[in-house]
Amino acid sequence: MTVTGIISAIIIGAIIGALGRLLLPGKQNIPIWLTIVVGIIAALVGTFLARALGIPTQTSGIDWLELIVQLIVAVIAVAVVASLYGRRTGVRGSR
Repeated sequence: MTVTGIISAIIIGAIIGALGRLLLPGKQNIPIWLTIVVGIIAALVGTFLARALGIPTQTSGIDWLELIVQLIVAVIAVAVVASLYGRRTGVRGSR
């Protein structure tokens, strides 16, 4: 993976994570860096799932179906991480 590939993965991951967070109803008490990490992982997993489902991911334009799969994965991942992160900080704060 090149430096350009890493930078674009971070940018796309940040966008996917932010959109996943926006699409999820309610407030998520997770920091922005965790949203970016979740977005990067969701983008990679979403691409893998899109390829496994037979969705073309190497087209000449924007891969809308792949982006939709990535967003679905991001919404699920943000929900899971927010619930785990909130539980962790809630336990620490109640002592």
